[in-house]
Amino acid sequence: MIIAATHQIQADLTQLTDIREFIRDTATALGTESTAIPDVVLAANEAVTNIIVHGYRDQPGTIEIEVGYEADDLIIRLRDQAFIFNPNTVLPPDLTLPLEERPLGGLGVYLTKKLMDQVLHRVTSRGGNELTLVKKNVIRNIS
Repeated sequence: MIIAATHQIQADLTQLTDIREFIRDTATALGTESTAIPDVVLAANEAVTNIIVHGYRDQPGTIEIEVGYEADDLIIRLRDQAFIFNPNTVLPPDLTLPLEERPLGGLGVYLTKKLMDQVLHRVTSRGGNELTLVKKNVIRNIS
């Protein structure tokens, strides 16, 4: 992956607007198709929200965000030192249940996987999480 920009934030929900703007601006500068940008921003927002709420559990921490590309694929990489969590182990929600029978929450991972072409997880050498979100064939021109 060729890294275009990096950003580090405190694991706090008040940082979500900043994260969305960072990803949107970087993806735009890379020449990402405008129709793909809302999906990428929403997927990253959901992933970061899960890191903050479920990973750090209101404890202090940081999240490192890298936005880059490989060929014509947009790649967002999120690193944290929160509890180890692989979103690929989460079963999809049962969307056939009536709304009143569905558990609260649980749609963030599902939504992230639906919006992105690949969601990859690995444990870092420092014992944290690295989540890689890939949107394929969306970069048209690197500026």
